[in-house]
Amino acid sequence: MNAVPHPLPAGLAGKLVAPGDRRYGALRSTYTRTGSPALVALPESPRDVARALAFAADQRLHVAVRSGGHGLSGAATNDGGLVVDLSTMRGVRVLDRGARLVRVEAGARWAEVARALAPHGLAISSGDHGNVGVGGLATGGGIGWLVRSYGLTIDHVRAVEVVLADGSVVRADAEHEPDLLWVMRGAGAGTAIATAFEIEAVELGRIGYAEATVVVDPAGTALRRWAAMMAAAPRELSTAVNLSGQGSFAVASVTAIVASDSESVVRRALEPLAGLGDTVLQQAYVLPYPQLLSTAQLHGHSGQMPVVTTNGLLTRMTPEAARGLVAAVTAPEPVLIQMRSLGGAVNDMDPAATAYPHRHQRTLVTATAFPPGDRATLSAAWKPLLPHTDGAYVNFESDPDEETFARTYPGETGARVAALRRRYDPDGVLRPRDR
Repeated sequence: MNAVPHPLPAGLAGKLVAPGDRRYGALRSTYTRTGSPALVALPESPRDVARALAFAADQRLHVAVRSGGHGLSGAATNDGGLVVDLSTMRGVRVLDRGARLVRVEAGARWAEVARALAPHGLAISSGDHGNVGVGGLATGGGIGWLVRSYGLTIDHVRAVEVVLADGSVVRADAEHEPDLLWVMRGAGAGTAIATAFEIEAVELGRIGYAEATVVVDPAGTALRRWAAMMAAAPRELSTAVNLSGQGSFAVASVTAIVASDSESVVRRALEPLAGLGDTVLQQAYVLPYPQLLSTAQLHGHSGQMPVVTTNGLLTRMTPEAARGLVAAVTAPEPVLIQMRSLGGAVNDMDPAATAYPHRHQRTLVTATAFPPGDRATLSAAWKPLLPHTDGAYVNFESDPDEETFARTYPGETGARVAALRRRYDPDGVLRPRDR
């Protein structure tokens, strides 16, 4: 491990945390990985971020960047390097209520954003857990509870404040640095450090919420019914499914969100859930949106959930894909399968408008395996599913490599992402070096 130099650079006094500091234990790790960085920087401004990058260059420390810490690749920490932890930069402010324009700093977590916007009657679709950090999600995509009515989080980012690898602080919007705005909306990690976003929120107070548990036969009939239901559903309805094995059969736990406080709209949107199959349990409520992303979900990170995850996008739920998903969770060494509905507002966007080009697919499928046989188990389960996929999502990939890059950023999108990363970070300072 690199020794900490003395004295520390001016401007970072008290903002660099080394082993032995009482704060170090709470800052060294992510949700999925225990790290041992030489130092953790806690910048309070973009200028502090620039100072931290200059310091890392001077000391020859490789850099990891962290907003929320849920990043499944583990790239938000490292061993022996410098972690730029943005958690002290977490302000949320309504800039223009009429235009629903909100400024959110990258170190905020989405529970804090939901709580801050609720008194204004506003919300942002932003992942499915309150402890997820703003920066990682808002640069990778943002498949949230309101995804079919709102679209991806990145679709509503109107400007982003970034620190480039050379320490330059830049505002990127449609008129200033439009290429940088493009790449930060979908491929921001590894390009620049986002410190704040201007995001267009949506008018929202209360939402419909329902849960149903459905038995799934080996042919995956209930999964095909779910996919057909979502293809015909009003865009106010978004759903997520956890598929797990129960011996020789599978159980699908469905969470359904309706982006409306109208009881009649909620009721009509949820009625098709009863037709999915043998429903074990069903309950429905109308509740405030912040209850979905509750501040009770905020917790520290200590590497407490060491998992490996991969994912793919489906255009159709074919019989073969449905059988393969059930087989993956009922195998002798099963994985956990999660599915999130797409379509609706996501697919309204021009595929070339952002660095997330996947605008025709209807389902995100994520597979997760747990120790001790995690990587071998995941590989065995995912291999037969891969041919059914059509693209991938960067935020749910544990082992990003050239193959997953090509699936996430295919064709011209990938070529443009690679070219812009070379332009804005020619030395690869912000590209992960150890995972």
